[in-house]
Amino acid sequence: MKIIIDKIQELFVASTNKAPQRIEQLPRSGSDRIYFRIFHDDKTFIATYNLNIKENKTFIAFSNHFKSKNLPVPEILFINDDITAYIQQDLGTVSLLDMLEKHEHVDRVFDLYKKSLNQLARLQINGDDDLDYEICLTAKEFGKQAILSDLLYFKYYFLDTLQLPYDKQAMLDDFDALATYLTKTEYKYFMFRDFQSRNIIINNDEVYFIDFQGGMKGALQYDVASLLWQAKAQLSDEWKNNLLHYYLDVIDELLAKPIDRNIFIGQYDGYVLIRMLQVLGAYGFRGLFERKSYFLTSIPIALKNLKKFLQDNRVGIITPELSRMLEIITGPEIITHFEPFQADENTPLVVTVNSFSYKRILPQDETGNGGGFIFDCRGLLNPGRFEEFKAFSGRDKKVIDFLEQRTRMNEFLNGVYEVINISVEDYIKRGFTNLMISFGCTGGQHRSVYAAEQTAKHLKSKYKVKVNVHHLNETNWIPASSKGEQTKSLNFTSEL
Repeated sequence: MKIIIDKIQELFVASTNKAPQRIEQLPRSGSDRIYFRIFHDDKTFIATYNLNIKENKTFIAFSNHFKSKNLPVPEILFINDDITAYIQQDLGTVSLLDMLEKHEHVDRVFDLYKKSLNQLARLQINGDDDLDYEICLTAKEFGKQAILSDLLYFKYYFLDTLQLPYDKQAMLDDFDALATYLTKTEYKYFMFRDFQSRNIIINNDEVYFIDFQGGMKGALQYDVASLLWQAKAQLSDEWKNNLLHYYLDVIDELLAKPIDRNIFIGQYDGYVLIRMLQVLGAYGFRGLFERKSYFLTSIPIALKNLKKFLQDNRVGIITPELSRMLEIITGPEIITHFEPFQADENTPLVVTVNSFSYKRILPQDETGNGGGFIFDCRGLLNPGRFEEFKAFSGRDKKVIDFLEQRTRMNEFLNGVYEVINISVEDYIKRGFTNLMISFGCTGGQHRSVYAAEQTAKHLKSKYKVKVNVHHLNETNWIPASSKGEQTKSLNFTSEL
């Protein structure tokens, strides 16, 4: 990671003749792209590192084209020679989903959805004008082959992983029939492809769009379906209906003649289904194959969203075998299979998570259960070797950035979670009262502290279980916050 950060810094210095004050890696998402925020004076910039050159070229070309049309996308500022890194305008840190989760379903958020759909319509229609679709990553158009590709993605990475018996040839025939039906639309313009609330940035109550490198020419309905039926958002039927008709009003203003709303909405329902199946395929790939916990926990939410959609009998063109399997996978047995077994107010289990130094005594289990898990963090690069980190702990931002960006800590913790999840789930089910998980490193200050904090957050988030955190060697050093403030605690304990 240090090599990548050095490349980002070199590009910024070469382009501005100024050195950045700091560069922070942003949380990874489902893609292989790595994002950074660059800080310089009172300004920030977003840098992207990506070895997929064609993807970079596509995003840069789309951005430049949309910017020329005065559409709400980031401006590309600097690009390195081999087009593996580029720096763009920083539109802000708050997404539409953040606003929804913070304020819930209030009028202000509803208005932001309206603004998003208004600007989406302009991006789709005005952005389509003179756009060179030869630069698209895969197919130039979201036609029958692209639709079939999404359906097969769902089949291979989600449906087949369940190992349920079904008629594979009948399923392929159903896919073909559905794809044929959905390609018969006259409303084809620019299709964002992943238009969901995380890709909409809110800044001073205005909306901006990011991550449209997967765009192509396609049906207008697809992007609206993606936004309004996003499982995480859980929009009410009233909101979805009102927002859809608002979007149709905007489309009517932009097009030469009004659309046929009955035909449009009939196909819109089909694209809702396609999008839901594509999302399940993505969650299956990222969660079941790559074992990324966020996508695993998203699967039951997506299945419940699909179940609600099917219960409304909105799509009359679902073919027999596909319809049968959709009913099965949205049944309680499959949904329960993917839902983590969580604690409630009557669950007696308390998980104790420790950090400690191997130079001192190992954590003692006062419950008499034998000590539980002990994980050795000393195989990871030690921030304590560097003078700039010696006064800080694994709870301070600069150490957190170091561990997440310059070590294999994330891989290490993913392995830890795979092991401890089994016991936590079993202990909850069996009514056990105690489990201890400990992390050791050389000084008990950086790596073990960070690992303990992150593990506690993981358990609290996934299982809703009671967690106590003990940093056993925190009395031997003074932790400093990222603002330079100093605090000291004796045998620090926190309950999450």
